[in-house]
Amino acid sequence: MKIVVFGGGTGLSILLRGLKKYTRELSAVVTVADNGGGSGVLREDLGMLPPGDMRNCIIALSDIEPSMIKLMQHRFKDGYLKGQSFGNLFIAAMYEIFGDYEHALKEIGSIFRLSGKVLPMTLQDAQLKALLNNGGYILGEKDIPEFVSKSGAGIDKISLVPEVCMPLEETVRDINEADIIVLGPGSLYTSVIPNMLVHNIPKLIAESGATKFYICNLMTQPGETDHYNVYDHVSAIIKHSSRYVIDYVIANDELISESQIANYKFKGAKQVLIDENQVKKLEEMNIRVISSNFVEIKNNYIRHNSDKIGQLLLNYTKEKIKPKE
Repeated sequence: MKIVVFGGGTGLSILLRGLKKYTRELSAVVTVADNGGGSGVLREDLGMLPPGDMRNCIIALSDIEPSMIKLMQHRFKDGYLKGQSFGNLFIAAMYEIFGDYEHALKEIGSIFRLSGKVLPMTLQDAQLKALLNNGGYILGEKDIPEFVSKSGAGIDKISLVPEVCMPLEETVRDINEADIIVLGPGSLYTSVIPNMLVHNIPKLIAESGATKFYICNLMTQPGETDHYNVYDHVSAIIKHSSRYVIDYVIANDELISESQIANYKFKGAKQVLIDENQVKKLEEMNIRVISSNFVEIKNNYIRHNSDKIGQLLLNYTKEKIKPKE
């Protein structure tokens, strides 16, 4: 099955690790509006796209030795490079050698024997701008959550600067050929929705013959989705794109214990749960809900069970293409 996944951050890379067990026809379209951390430094110094989310997805799809994975994720602890990851520097070097991102990523894909490919959402230098429900706004992905938390206002809408950013031709082709399109998981306003703001992407997804899934986050994100439930997440995506970019919502219905969620609650995050009222409202929009226990907890980190989601998508595809009697 051919799968196109839109997102960014840790959520997307974890999902890809599960999906690559079921197909090599994977296209990960990654948000490139990050302007913080080591990625932000390279973006400003070299005029390149921020490599952080792409690095994580490359590692997730790679077939390399564990020691090489450690090398790619290694962050320097001292000196001028403090806080910078080797993987970011590697991508920056490939970008300079080959002169453009598309060529560099193809070469990286060959070197790391990727089970699929990683594509930036756009090749343009894009920033995120958040309009708040109190009329204010903030420019820059890294500043949005903190500013929102301090202001007490919520995010009304996210936009790109420049407003018109073009997708890669390869992304357009992959959407048209996809069996399944997946949105998320990932930070709603800074990882998932930015992909929907790229020129013509919602229209292409809506018109695609693929089945469209949205994997809802397990936890709220302080400064982005405070007090959001599953329905709120879906509504925000539709507000920024089209009603027809989602056919199914994959939502967790397992209550996580207080002890396992303690660290998240301390930071202001809460569990995102589905209930009958939300299911009814989504079904009225002709969006079906697939709810189950999709939680996997490792080292006190709450993550999606990517194996279970991968198997779910595989089973759905088999059912979809099953010959009629």
